[in-house]
Amino acid sequence: MTSFEDREHAGGPGFAHDADTLFRIQARRNRLVGEWAAERMKLSQAETDAYAKAVVQADFEEAGDEDVIRKLLGDLTAAGVDTSESEIRAALEAKQVEARRAFLG
Repeated sequence: MTSFEDREHAGGPGFAHDADTLFRIQARRNRLVGEWAAERMKLSQAETDAYAKAVVQADFEEAGDEDVIRKLLGDLTAAGVDTSESEIRAALEAKQVEARRAFLG
């Protein structure tokens, strides 16, 4: 085996684990920010659960956070909630920290 193949095989499971961990943290973050937005829109508990799942699903539309931000901004605005993109980005950052702590805690 070449040294490149050695490194690839040695790092493979670790890379896969890291990617899985990041995916789970992002999904948790998206659920939390969905719950945050649902609270601001004064949704019922059942509506909140469904909305949080929809925010998680929205993250699969494209790479990065822009799809989630676009969904949140559009939904909050449509519900008559006074918000901004910067407020949503701040909520995403705060929920990222919360999700990471909950997962790795």
